[in-house]
Amino acid sequence: MRAHDESRASGDPTDDAGAVDPDVRGDRPVRALVRFSGELSTKARRTRSRFQNRLARNLRDAFEAEGVDASLEPGWSRFHIEASDPAFLEPLLRTFGVSSCSVLAGECEADLDTIVTTGTALFAESVRGRSYAVRARRSGSHGFSSSDIQQRLGAALNPGATVDLGNPDVTVFVEVRDERAFFHEDRIRGPSGLPLGVQGHALALISGGFDSAVSAWMALRRGVRLDYVFCNLGGSAYERMVVEVTKVLADRWSYGTRPRLHVLEFGPVVEAMRARAKPAYLQVVLKRMMYRAAAEIGERIGAEAIVTGESVGQVSSQTLSNLRAIENASSLPVLRPLLGFHKEEILDRAREIGTHDLSARVREYCDLVPQRPVTASSPAAAEAQESAVGFDELGEAVAGANVHNVRALRPESMVGASLYVAEVPDGAVIFDTRPRAAFETWHWPGATLSDLPQLERDFGGLERDATYVLCCTEGVRTAYLAEIMQRAGYEAYSFLGGAPRMRRLARGRTEIA
Repeated sequence: MRAHDESRASGDPTDDAGAVDPDVRGDRPVRALVRFSGELSTKARRTRSRFQNRLARNLRDAFEAEGVDASLEPGWSRFHIEASDPAFLEPLLRTFGVSSCSVLAGECEADLDTIVTTGTALFAESVRGRSYAVRARRSGSHGFSSSDIQQRLGAALNPGATVDLGNPDVTVFVEVRDERAFFHEDRIRGPSGLPLGVQGHALALISGGFDSAVSAWMALRRGVRLDYVFCNLGGSAYERMVVEVTKVLADRWSYGTRPRLHVLEFGPVVEAMRARAKPAYLQVVLKRMMYRAAAEIGERIGAEAIVTGESVGQVSSQTLSNLRAIENASSLPVLRPLLGFHKEEILDRAREIGTHDLSARVREYCDLVPQRPVTASSPAAAEAQESAVGFDELGEAVAGANVHNVRALRPESMVGASLYVAEVPDGAVIFDTRPRAAFETWHWPGATLSDLPQLERDFGGLERDATYVLCCTEGVRTAYLAEIMQRAGYEAYSFLGGAPRMRRLARGRTEIA
């Protein structure tokens, strides 16, 4: 904390010219008190010290990650923050372990007369013509009580204002901590929970949907450091959307850690399941396969549990019987933070944490059984179906996992190759956005002539199960629309090199044929 000048130490909050000292004026750096989650105060001294040290580390990482100019001074009962502007509040209030924060209006020596004089200078104008209350809290050894502060400062503010202890327009808070008194008008709520990293390491199954993102957030809030595993059933566009959801969790809520996302290509696994397992058991077998994959990766990276987004009874694979049937596929404990949540609670929490709108675009790729899935499987029956599928494809998926450092991913790298194709996938729908004359001169067989602005307006009516390739003259203009369509949940690409390269590709195919 800064050294305090002599005028303030003597209890005089004014300088020689009679102006208010910089600590009670508006032209000073922003200072704040940070309060810890109540859970920290119940810990043994050694554990509490470890938790608070971790919280300080996470906060410093939060400020650095967000480019905020702020310094932190740890204390046993409060942290003190000093910053050049209030921008520090945004990352601070997304750091688990923070119960609340108050931006200080000023501070002074912990002397009753000085507190009254300073408080009057700070708040006389803001309470004038309004109702107000003074709330005081005190910690340490002093010759006055909290009630003394409330009565003396309340009386000093009274001219021109009205005391209202029930529903005041302005509440003046005074916190006395040992030798200093701090003044503020607000208490901004933080996320509470435990500092991230104090409760070990787990691996979260992430699908990009509402449930898995909220479930991961709730594990983070309990101090569990997370990495993520994504079993991709829907191609590169789907992967990109899941990366975006995971980045919200990593960038906004995982200060102090560097989460990694393990991406597994699960298409061959599903093909093997469809060929070898009974259709009614596909959902249950898929979950068992995902559990096995997550547990194997978790064991490899030292995770102590896996985290899933399951909620009892929400879908057919999440009945109590089916949850029991898939449980033993994991060699690690399975944590289900959403077990008793209903869907509206999950959606509300998704809005709060910032994943709702991204998750709303994600298609349901895990729904493999259109009719009559098993809802009351037994562990033995589920394991028998899984054994019939075998584990060769699963082993290949785990061995070929692609690992991302999520916080290091930049938006441009998230586009990358997933935005362009240099081949035309079998069965793809081709939209040629060149002028009609160019289209009539040559176009890919079966391509549809499309106006680019109109396609941008109307693509929401297209089938979501198809793959779309957009073609233009240079291969540049359609990249923008391909990105928009991918963000909306479509598997859409811009053809790399545009119509000239596409024509060369068609000529090459003809020559080979």
